[in-house]
Amino acid sequence: MREFQQVDVFSTTPYQGNPVAVVLDADGLSDARMRRFAAWTNLSETTFVLPPTSPEADYRVRIFTPSAELPFAGHPTLGTCHAWLTAHGPQRESVVQECGAGLVTVRRDAAGLAFAAPPLLRSGPVEDELVGRIATALGIERGEIVDAQWADNGPGWVAVLLADAEAVLALQPSYTDELYIGVAGAHSADSPEAFEVRAFAPLGGGGCTEDPVTGSLNASLAEWLLRTGRAEAPYVARQGTALGRDGRVRITTDPDGAIWVGGSTVTCISGQVEL
Repeated sequence: MREFQQVDVFSTTPYQGNPVAVVLDADGLSDARMRRFAAWTNLSETTFVLPPTSPEADYRVRIFTPSAELPFAGHPTLGTCHAWLTAHGPQRESVVQECGAGLVTVRRDAAGLAFAAPPLLRSGPVEDELVGRIATALGIERGEIVDAQWADNGPGWVAVLLADAEAVLALQPSYTDELYIGVAGAHSADSPEAFEVRAFAPLGGGGCTEDPVTGSLNASLAEWLLRTGRAEAPYVARQGTALGRDGRVRITTDPDGAIWVGGSTVTCISGQVEL
């Protein structure tokens, strides 16, 4: 039996954020067993905590969707750190996580945990032909896309900016393309949240699925929005509204410009799992 937690991320209220399953003692598990369990949980991500291979890291994590392994993902990073701190170091102020994308620092902030945004693997303008495909996938006209940028920090995100939050919430995408699309639109100036965010990913076998609250996307969106002057840190992004969730992602920066992506975390299930 292995220690197990299911953690809700980017919400102070259980079952209103994005859940991640965390196996805290995965040493000795084969890839096949990890993949099988991740497929069985049927969550967007399941993580497995292993001894680190880097002397700088506190633990190593492998991150699986129901069908593939990811080098990095945001809400699994915070959820895994929450579970590891619960078991190993509840008073720690920061930890270093080793994952497929390298070393990621996670620290406590005023209202939870925050990870240092990893560097982008791909950035820059999106080709006109691809912007047209994205508009078709989102079910909107090409002219409704204010701007689009590559914002890939692991999963392969293409970031799209629409006119406002209402336009983001009105989207009803339906596509079979292999596109990871993140969409943002600004809220009104009197709103406590700066942006509404939605994240769409290809669904195995055709179609697309929406992720409730997405740390990796918000990390790469923040880099773009801050660099182009469309946002000022600190700010809060809202995500999950269209799915009946109530996620909040906090974006802050250090004096040196480093971006931190934070959110609240809460344990919903704790126990042991047979693997």
